[in-house]
Amino acid sequence: MTKKHPEHEFIFIFDRPFSEEFIFGDNVIPVVLQPPARHPILWYIWFEWRIPDLLKKLDVDMFLSPDGYCSLRSTIPQYLVMHDLAYIHYPKQIKFAARHFYKYFVPKYLKKASHVFAVSNATKRDILQHTTLTSAHVSVAYNGCRDSFVPIDESQKQKIKDDYTKGHDYFLFVGAMHPRKNVDQLIRAFDHFKQKDKTSHKLVLVGRMAWYSEKISEAYESSRYKSDIIFCDYMATETLVKITGAATAAICPSFLEGFGVPIAEALFCDVAVIVSDRFSLPEVGGPGAYLINPDEYISISEAMSQVIHDPLLEKRIEQGRIHRKQFSWDQTAELIFYQMMQDFNCSRSIF
Repeated sequence: MTKKHPEHEFIFIFDRPFSEEFIFGDNVIPVVLQPPARHPILWYIWFEWRIPDLLKKLDVDMFLSPDGYCSLRSTIPQYLVMHDLAYIHYPKQIKFAARHFYKYFVPKYLKKASHVFAVSNATKRDILQHTTLTSAHVSVAYNGCRDSFVPIDESQKQKIKDDYTKGHDYFLFVGAMHPRKNVDQLIRAFDHFKQKDKTSHKLVLVGRMAWYSEKISEAYESSRYKSDIIFCDYMATETLVKITGAATAAICPSFLEGFGVPIAEALFCDVAVIVSDRFSLPEVGGPGAYLINPDEYISISEAMSQVIHDPLLEKRIEQGRIHRKQFSWDQTAELIFYQMMQDFNCSRSIF
């Protein structure tokens, strides 16, 4: 957005020291605003006191918030990107203070915003169902995918397998490991798959152990094939691209995702995707995705078997190549920019 519109000035607001890689051009002015907004009390201070004072001081025309928050005190037009309303559907899986903050403030944020951008049609439907907003007030602006996610060659794939799975093929999960992600059922499904298909496949789980992860630990400890399950922490993008590109399939058995970025990343790497039949995941996975019932580990297991035996696998991957074209940061940036410019004749903009 900043590169395509040098005629506008963009002020990027950070709550901690930032990397110069985020300053995309001469029309981007960085501002560090304390305190770091790391828990609900500081979220409140940052958005309800520090942000409105800064916006007024800088005399900006509008405020775009890309992560579901805005300022109720500010009178400047605000545009809000909403990723999901998970706090409504899975309140017990969110820490007490954050849960109550979301419950009180998110409906007010959605009402306050001049326009809301949902990251999927599923999220838009959820917003319309749980608020008084109309369809005209909410647009769908898909997440994009980092440019580095591209297919890798066979030698790179083998190198990754040699480094991480002793040369064996593997299924991949990427994401924070907490109950909504359904990783415990994935581990049970992998056990069933291994017992049934007798393959050498591994299961690679990339992401941090988040809150309420006891069920994941229990499933792992009970697994007959725990030696074939590899846990990895978050990775640098360069490594994650290769881990994704070398996988037999990427799996997302989650009960709710506002979008599902790892699935889009797999599509851009020409990798098959196995996704839950819930919420946004069929939308993001597209017509080539293998759909599973996340409540049934056997359903996940059967999809894993289907992938390794599917004579139409290449056709599904080709469907993914076509489907992924709509997940473009350039398209999303233009959609958001066009909506804001429709509403106001602005010389300056601010994130």
